[in-house]
Amino acid sequence: MSDTTADPASRRVFIDKQSPKAYHALVETADAVRAVAAESGLDRSLVELINLRVSQINGCAYCLDVHTRAALRAGETTQRLGVLAVWRDTELFTERERVALALAEATTEPANAVAQESAYETARHVLNDDEISAVIWVAITINAFNRVSILSKHPVRGIPLITGSPRG
Repeated sequence: MSDTTADPASRRVFIDKQSPKAYHALVETADAVRAVAAESGLDRSLVELINLRVSQINGCAYCLDVHTRAALRAGETTQRLGVLAVWRDTELFTERERVALALAEATTEPANAVAQESAYETARHVLNDDEISAVIWVAITINAFNRVSILSKHPVRGIPLITGSPRG
């Protein structure tokens, strides 16, 4: 008889640890995609915005944690990160970033053919073929990592909060 009171995450298989050869192949793919993105001219900040937006759509807490820190290291602002989920409703993102985010969203939700065609058509006017390919590969790769972390229930480790009034 199974213990139904145990934490459900403790019953999950960390598939990255269980099948390290497959996981390492995914990491190698991510390394290759990162190089392709850099070669195409996508800066690290835009790559991290894509990683974050896709992770928001998929609801991957672990990847959101990892890539928020990476985006900050890449020079992103807390303001832009805070409104990324509603990027269409702000003026904070450039045309190039908006096109890349729309294409990444369409890659993440491929069943929405209308959004996919619209995003791709718009991208053709703003990005070159290398950039389009890189955006799609970045989105595909983070989608794969999202599934690894979501299905494994990778935990987000918290940083202890400092309590007390900031005004003293």
